[in-house]
Amino acid sequence: MTEHSLWRFSRAFHRAINERQREDLEALIDDEIDWAIYGPIDMFPFFGARHGKAAVLEVIRQIADNVRVHRFDRESIMLGAETAASMLRFSLTMLDANKPVSLRVAHFAQFRAGRLARLRVLVDTFDLVEQALGHPIHLPRIA
Repeated sequence: MTEHSLWRFSRAFHRAINERQREDLEALIDDEIDWAIYGPIDMFPFFGARHGKAAVLEVIRQIADNVRVHRFDRESIMLGAETAASMLRFSLTMLDANKPVSLRVAHFAQFRAGRLARLRVLVDTFDLVEQALGHPIHLPRIA
């Protein structure tokens, strides 16, 4: 049995973020990739939708310029022949403030011929924004 595309992509993505080694990652991204990270774009401009390899490589560079990944744990995962979905918990450092952040995401990936063709990432944004601001957000109680 061959290795699932998700594992190759995950290793290459981690190297691209922490070590700025994008060469392996470039080969694992489809030229017409459809990419979206859902979250507060005003606070994190590397969130949002991108199309095409060049745009995705640029957003990965932006992520690498802003965060350092210390650890990630897969809470759950589902793999298909050319699909993958998982819940992940990351321990990061926001480089501008040297601030530790714990982040939870769900991601849904589709691969074509071993290359990432579509990615959707949902970020637990409320918790992320509280950590980025450095204080809790107090909301009115409903019901």
